[in-house]
Amino acid sequence: MKVTPAKRYFTIVGLLLITGLTITAGGICKQENKPEVISLLGVSLYATPAEGVELRKLELELAEAEAAYKANPSDPELLIMYGRRTAYLWRYHEAIEIYSQGLEQFPENEMLYRHRGHRYISIRDFDRAVDDLTIASLLNGSDFDIWYHLGLAQYLKGDFAAAEQSYLQCLTTAVDDDSLIAISNWLYITLRRQGRMGEAESVLARITEFMEVVENGSYYGLLLFYKGMKSEEELVAESAGSELERATISYGLGCWHLYNGNPVKAEEYFRTCVSGKYWPAFGFITAEAELARANRR
Repeated sequence: MKVTPAKRYFTIVGLLLITGLTITAGGICKQENKPEVISLLGVSLYATPAEGVELRKLELELAEAEAAYKANPSDPELLIMYGRRTAYLWRYHEAIEIYSQGLEQFPENEMLYRHRGHRYISIRDFDRAVDDLTIASLLNGSDFDIWYHLGLAQYLKGDFAAAEQSYLQCLTTAVDDDSLIAISNWLYITLRRQGRMGEAESVLARITEFMEVVENGSYYGLLLFYKGMKSEEELVAESAGSELERATISYGLGCWHLYNGNPVKAEEYFRTCVSGKYWPAFGFITAEAELARANRR
């Protein structure tokens, strides 16, 4: 049976009504307007992942994912996609609730712990993130994303020794250049933060200028910078057009100045990170953590 544009439109409208979204002249929006997160620096952060056509697309995809899950609630993959679509709208508390409900039904599903742990990182609850991701690692010790996010949660707590061990485990699961680049970036920084420059340099030995990069261009640029193959100015210029890339690059450069004895320049870069709009970015969150720790000293 052919689905006409009109029928699809009214089907989507029905889905929106089910999910509690409303249609306004400007598109589809949530009823409430309150901060999604209070940052580690006490700043209110709002769920503003996109606008216009892109925002409407994200909201329609969420409505469809929710409907698919509710039509087949025994499928954990549909539940995970429902939570992921919610998180794509930066509605992390709702996503956490979805994963929590899922864990009541699927208590040994490691990916529910993995995704909930990731979203605890997003809302700056690092203790719960470590708890969830540790459980996930016990249920599945060969998943790249589990170890990657566990290492990050430990790093954010300032537990560099624990983060190192998780990153080393993660490294054993890297299957392509993109994953090797991502984990090498964090392992290098973690080792440098512990004053272990020689071991950090050995991480860079795996990085060449002929790697296939799809998603992790910013991390790749940083690694080439650490190897002396890119300049600081090049990285700053290349990241200028993207909030996400600027946060990633600025955090890496800030760390580099920090462990090379220039804390003033490091703080400048960390403040550049948190002045942006892409507050779920790992570079943004880690810069927040650095500045919050400095404020407590």
